[in-house]
Amino acid sequence: MRAALYPNFQKPNALTCAREACDVLHSVGIEVCVSGEFREEFSDKQYVIFEDISESAKNADVFLAIGGDGTILRCAKLLMDTDAKLLGINTGTLGFMAGLESDQLDKLRLLKTEDYEISERMTLDVVHHGTDGDEVYTVLNEVSARSGSFRICDFEVFSDGYLVGRYRADGVLFSTPSGSTAYALSAGGPIIEPDLQCIEMTLICAHSLFSRPTVFSAERRLRLIQKTKGGESMVINVDGELHINLHENEYIEVFRGKHNVKFINLIGNSFHESLCRKLCRPLK
Repeated sequence: MRAALYPNFQKPNALTCAREACDVLHSVGIEVCVSGEFREEFSDKQYVIFEDISESAKNADVFLAIGGDGTILRCAKLLMDTDAKLLGINTGTLGFMAGLESDQLDKLRLLKTEDYEISERMTLDVVHHGTDGDEVYTVLNEVSARSGSFRICDFEVFSDGYLVGRYRADGVLFSTPSGSTAYALSAGGPIIEPDLQCIEMTLICAHSLFSRPTVFSAERRLRLIQKTKGGESMVINVDGELHINLHENEYIEVFRGKHNVKFINLIGNSFHESLCRKLCRPLK
């Protein structure tokens, strides 16, 4: 069995956590790979194999993302066309997508015996139909479309060619169930169990009395057409990283992605246990 580690050293305790994780994995006979960019930090670990991170994603059985939810999202993108399973180890603030906390590293021994649960998370493919041609992106959480100038946007949304609505709003989010506890939750969207297969649409500050979040079947093909006048563009944001300008009458299509991501649950926590532990706060 081979495990690849990708630590985000901008997060507190990530280096200590990664080094300890290496030792635990090695102690049960799991081959450990780390990106060559971290050679200096792991030079004393004689058993560590250094290779390019993209090669690790192809060759590993398990991929450990050590950091916060952003680190886990970046690693998930590397694994979308592979058989590797993803385990997030939280050294960030919330780490909602993480399967382990940094003080639970002894549980990594369970990887050897495969004594864990797998949660398959759906993705979304996003096609940007622009004047320069089409571009395809894949998201695990959400794609957002917002004003590029802090002004209200006009846009239309279609489902399988049928009009869903014409909207005036700051923007809109299209989310997976995994993304329902991220930006969409802050925008007033519903919480959706991550094993479900659906697409959530949540408007951002809609100028309407009756606009509500909508949940579509995962088989729907959604289209957003930019209708804002006066040369204003919307900005498309893909999982919080990539920014694309969407000009008037250009559009994006959103539909179920070709690949799922397999998340490892080592400690058997249910989705609702994690939800309560990480998002609920006691009243004072």
